[in-house]
Amino acid sequence: MQFTISSNDALSQARAGTIITDHGTILTPIFMPVGTVGSVKGVHMRELRDDIKAQIILGNTYHLYLRPGLDTIHKAGGLHAFNGWNKPILTDSGGYQVFSLSHNRKLSEEGAVFKSHIDGSKHMFTPENVVDTQRIIGADIIMALDECTPYPCDYNYAKKSMELTHRWLARGVEQFKKTNPAYGYSQTFFPIVQGSVYKDLRAQSAECIASHNMEGNAIGGLSVGEPVDDMYEMLSVVNSILPTDKPRYLMGVGTPVNILEAIALGTDMFDCVMPTRNGRNGMLFTWNGIINIKNKKWQNDFSPIDEQGTCYVDLHYTKAYLRHLIYAGEMLGAQIASIHNLAFYIDLITQARVHIVQGDFTEWKKTMVSQLSQRL
Repeated sequence: MQFTISSNDALSQARAGTIITDHGTILTPIFMPVGTVGSVKGVHMRELRDDIKAQIILGNTYHLYLRPGLDTIHKAGGLHAFNGWNKPILTDSGGYQVFSLSHNRKLSEEGAVFKSHIDGSKHMFTPENVVDTQRIIGADIIMALDECTPYPCDYNYAKKSMELTHRWLARGVEQFKKTNPAYGYSQTFFPIVQGSVYKDLRAQSAECIASHNMEGNAIGGLSVGEPVDDMYEMLSVVNSILPTDKPRYLMGVGTPVNILEAIALGTDMFDCVMPTRNGRNGMLFTWNGIINIKNKKWQNDFSPIDEQGTCYVDLHYTKAYLRHLIYAGEMLGAQIASIHNLAFYIDLITQARVHIVQGDFTEWKKTMVSQLSQRL
């Protein structure tokens, strides 16, 4: 993987860059639609590529490991061949999913034992076998096994958890370096910064992660319930330490405003289930603000879903029609809302890049944060 920075904003830490992988080029900052089980829920690959204009999508190691299982994915030739997506893919290590199963898992120095949410069967993730698993899945960018601490989390627990994550990381890096990709193209390994909302722990973790000198770095354990100001403070600490010449991936964040603020703090890569999950429940993100399409006020509104939207669903469907579909429980409603929200997120982050290059990102962001925070 290669990463270069082409532009820096003069009034913030925002930067525009390029990531080159064997499956294609990614322009940063970038939003990555979440394809948990090898698909972005309710969205065709053609729509992701042509209408939403996604450059990279995610897969989830925990879910793919459980089903369809590694044997099927390996026989298919990897996830790209299995799901038909020929652009870059990123997989997380499954750590977040394992640790969210608080009553069905047990941590040790060796790794994490957990019970499947599907059938209750027992499994174990170790720093080594999650590397091996992601080799078989075949993503272009893969993650280290970490423990994602909950919020709130006391200092001593956060410290012990971070130290365990660091010990696991050393083993994961060693396993990555002594193994080879399964399908003839290169893979990149990202460590993950932890430390909850404690500045000294976040700084220690960022220094540890940077010391491994991998090709990119991730920031985990945020957007788990902490106040947004705490999240921004932790990002500021971490990004002041992580190397500037490598991409920084903020995991699982967030709202459009969260993303713009994180870009201003020097973050390059984002993913979140919010566009699709909230869309299925009738929440739309638009250039004028947030819409709850279930509200009666939209019942006879025959204007486009988003007057400024560039995706085909914004041009062909009205608010009134989408409200009807959502209320009727018609699956097309969830599809339209998901496609719109994903297209909006990617259009927003594309515009952020344009304004970084133009040199007026900070002024533009200030206007957009106010505009996008409105509930219509």
